Amino acid sequence: LEIVAVHGVGHDGINAAALADRGVALAITRDVLTEDVADLAIGLWLAVERRVAANDRAVRDGGWSVPLARRASGRRIGVYGLGAIGRAIAARAAPFATEVLYTARLAKDDVPWRFVGDLRGLAAESDVLMLAAASGPENAGVVDAAVLAALGPEGVLVNVARGALVDEPALIAALAAGTIAGAGLDVFADEPAVPDGLRREAVVLSSRQGSATVEARAGMAAMVVANLTAHFAAEVPPGLVR
Repeated sequence: LEIVAVHGVGHDGINAAALADRGVALAITRDVLTEDVADLAIGLWLAVERRVAANDRAVRDGGWSVPLARRASGRRIGVYGLGAIGRAIAARAAPFATEVLYTARLAKDDVPWRFVGDLRGLAAESDVLMLAAASGPENAGVVDAAVLAALGPEGVLVNVARGALVDEPALIAALAAGTIAGAGLDVFADEPAVPDGLRREAVVLSSRQGSATVEARAGMAAMVVANLTAHFAAEVPPGLVR
C-alpha cells in the first residue's frame, strides 16, 4: 500500500500515524467542498430560526396557521473551528450578525472576527453556535451539557462537522428541557441512526449532505484522481496531508 486517497476532507477515522510509520501517503479533497458545506450550515440555521421545515410539514398536511418564527438577523454567531470551512461559514454569517466570534486552537491575525479562548465561553457569548472543527479524541463530546447550558434557551446549535463533537444524550436532554431553542444537524454520533429524541419540531435534520452537490462531488472525484495521478508520477498530491 502506497497511498490512501480519501473522497472527502475528514480523516478522523484513519490512523494517520500508522500510515506515516509505514510510509503510506494520505491525501484528501482539500478545499473542493468548502463552499457547499458552509452554504448548508447557513441553510440549516435559517431553517431552524424561520421554521422552514416545520412550516413545510404543516402546509403539506393541510394546515396553514403556524407558530411565530424567530428573526435571524441581529444574532451573535459563534464558530467553533476556523479552518477553511469555518472561515467560509463566518463570512456568510457576518451580514446577518451583530458580531461574529470564533474559537480555534490559536487566534488568527488575518480575520476581523473576535477570538474567544474556550468553547464554553464562545457558547455563552453566542446566540448561534456553528460547529466546523475537525474531530479527534481531544474534542470528542466537547459540546456537552455545560456548553449547551451556556448557549442558553434562545440559542441554536448547528453541526456540519462531525457528530462526535456533540454529547448527543446531553443535546437531546437540552432540547427536551428547553435549555436551548433548537438545532440544525447534518451529522450524528452513530450514523445513519438518528435518535428519536432529535426528531423534534425545533430540530432540522439532514443526512450528511454538506458536500452533496453535483459540483462538489464532481470536484471531489476529480481531486481523488489528481491525488493518485500525482503520487504515482512521483509528484506531491495536491491534497496531501502533511
